[in-house]
Amino acid sequence: MIKIMIADDEGIAVEAIKFIVENTLSEPYVVESAKTGREVIELAERFRPDIAFMDIHMPGISGIKAMQEIRKTNSKVLFIVVSAYEKFDYAKDAIGIGVLDYLNKPIQKEKLAEVLNKAVEQVNRNKEQRAVELEIQEKLETVLPVIENGMIYSILFQDDYADEVESYRTLLGIDSPAGYIVDIRFGESIYKGRLTNAIGTTVKAQPNYDKMRNIIKEYTNGIVGAVMGNSVVVMVPKDTVDDEYEERIHTIDKMCEMVRELRQNIGGEYRIGIGGTGTLSAMPESFKEAREALRVSKSTVAHVKDLPIGCNYEGDYPVDVEKKIFTAVENGDVVGVTEGTETFFNWMENNVAENIDDIRLKILEFVLGAEKIAYQSGGMTYRFTARHTYLEEINQSSDLEMLKKWYQDKMLQATENVKARKKESAFDVIDRAKRYITDNYRNASLDSIARYLDISPYYFSKLFKDKTGENFIEYLTDFKIEKAKEMIADQNKSMKEICLDIGYAN
Repeated sequence: MIKIMIADDEGIAVEAIKFIVENTLSEPYVVESAKTGREVIELAERFRPDIAFMDIHMPGISGIKAMQEIRKTNSKVLFIVVSAYEKFDYAKDAIGIGVLDYLNKPIQKEKLAEVLNKAVEQVNRNKEQRAVELEIQEKLETVLPVIENGMIYSILFQDDYADEVESYRTLLGIDSPAGYIVDIRFGESIYKGRLTNAIGTTVKAQPNYDKMRNIIKEYTNGIVGAVMGNSVVVMVPKDTVDDEYEERIHTIDKMCEMVRELRQNIGGEYRIGIGGTGTLSAMPESFKEAREALRVSKSTVAHVKDLPIGCNYEGDYPVDVEKKIFTAVENGDVVGVTEGTETFFNWMENNVAENIDDIRLKILEFVLGAEKIAYQSGGMTYRFTARHTYLEEINQSSDLEMLKKWYQDKMLQATENVKARKKESAFDVIDRAKRYITDNYRNASLDSIARYLDISPYYFSKLFKDKTGENFIEYLTDFKIEKAKEMIADQNKSMKEICLDIGYAN
């Protein structure tokens, strides 16, 4: 229904507009009117008109001022100014407010009807557009928790998640490059700082997830994961990686408030662990810190920075660079390791160049850590004496340039091993599968090959398609067809024998 408001202190003008409206509109409408500027403002707040016919010159508050006030609370209302010609200066002011049209008195029926129809069309367009927006928002509200949970899962549980996280950031409109993890645990009660009846509470939490999620959103404005056990994990985006004291205290206070509201609206008891702030690639570490904060502390809300957890670093030690280097090693990222080791060694040259023995120890620590990652990635055999020359090599490096070269060479070698293993492990599986098919094509099947490779049929099927570009069953069928062609060309076997030889029973 179209809501129309008439603001005019002349009764005859009000009746004239009502008459024209009645004889112009075919769709449902309702009309209300007011005579003074104050009455118009109060009516607009209560009535929320779609269209407002406004006389500029009214007792008390002028029409211009009234429109300005109405616009503050109703951005969609369409103003149609109706006034005498000599008030043209006022009309210019009205146009600045954004009126749809300006009509002179005496009112011309045809002109007013034309403007009215134009206004109604625009109102209907606005309502249709709003309906579409609400429908899209409704769909997003249904999908959003799934997308957010996907991002949380990628951050916390996938080794190679960088591309996925970027996609999630785009979908969710996250511009912030940093953040921290909040781990929310719930139970029936708290006994000696620990939550009780976690399983029972988890079952009860599922029907209340939407309510819980809304409360968490209100207090954190974060990315909220699904219920996992008796826990909900939240990633709170931040613009910087700093953990300023005042901001940390504010976060803890907000979490305490959130606990009170969760108790009041959902019931049960809650404990919250808060990890340190870092780049998005450091969120798994922040998650570990949030969990450790809950383990170490018996407080309802525990922040990792308040507890004796982890390692503190002196001065401007580049801990972020160190973490990035080892993350790059894990990912087989040669460029990342090259850039990271260059940055880290430059820091040592600029800050601790006189302590060459300490630099030797540090680069040895780096290299041993990187090689451990390479060994754990698979494909390499650990030999106890394989590194017996390392101490001699770094001690014989008499200057920083030689140490830097040794350091970077060893780090890149470990990274190359990880990178090669990541590629080779998948292709090695495919090669073994193809050799198995060559030797056992008569009885080969997806299940038999997966069992031979000691991996699940699902994983093998997906891996085969990813690495070869074709479906496994299609590959096996094509292989059998080629074998059948060879047998047919030989002409010594019947079609029935050939069928049996390649593994078809009929």
